[in-house]
Amino acid sequence: MKKHIAVYPGSFDPITNGHLDIIHRGLEVFDRLIVAVARNSEKSGVFTIEERLEMIRETVGDDPRLEVDTFEGLLVNYVVGRGARVILRGLRAVSDFEYEFQIAQMNHTVEEQVETLFMMTSVPYGYLSSSIVKEVASLNGPIDTFVPDPVKRALEKKFGKRS
Repeated sequence: MKKHIAVYPGSFDPITNGHLDIIHRGLEVFDRLIVAVARNSEKSGVFTIEERLEMIRETVGDDPRLEVDTFEGLLVNYVVGRGARVILRGLRAVSDFEYEFQIAQMNHTVEEQVETLFMMTSVPYGYLSSSIVKEVASLNGPIDTFVPDPVKRALEKKFGKRS
C-alpha cells in the first residue's frame, strides 16, 4: 500500500492552536505528516529553532504518524528528499491565498510531482497568527486560548510574566 506523506512547513515562532488545528486535521487526510520548521538565516525569531522544535514536540506528543523536523533551503527539495509529494498549507483568509497561490505555482513549476493542499483554518482560529500571539504576550495580555500550555509557559518566560 502506498503511503501518503505530507510536509507542513512553517516558521512556527511559536506554534499556535491554529497550527495544531491544521496538524490534527492533516493527520486525518495523510498517513504521515512532517511538521517542518524552516531555518531562515535572514530572519531572527523570538525562539531559536531548537526551542521551536521542543515546543512542537512537547505539544504534539508521541504520535508515530507525526514527525517534527527542520529544513534549510528550497522547500520542494526537502519535500522530494523526504519522499513526500504534498505540501500542506493552512489558509486563514483570502489575503493568505494570493501569496500561497504564487508559492504553490512556483513549487509545482520547480517540481511537477509536488502538489500543495490548502486547508482552511477552522473558524475559531481564522484571525490567529504567531505575530499576533507574540504581540499580545509581549504586552502581558492573555494568551491561554491562542497557544498550548508549553508555548504559553515559554512565552511567559521569554517576555516575563507581570501581574
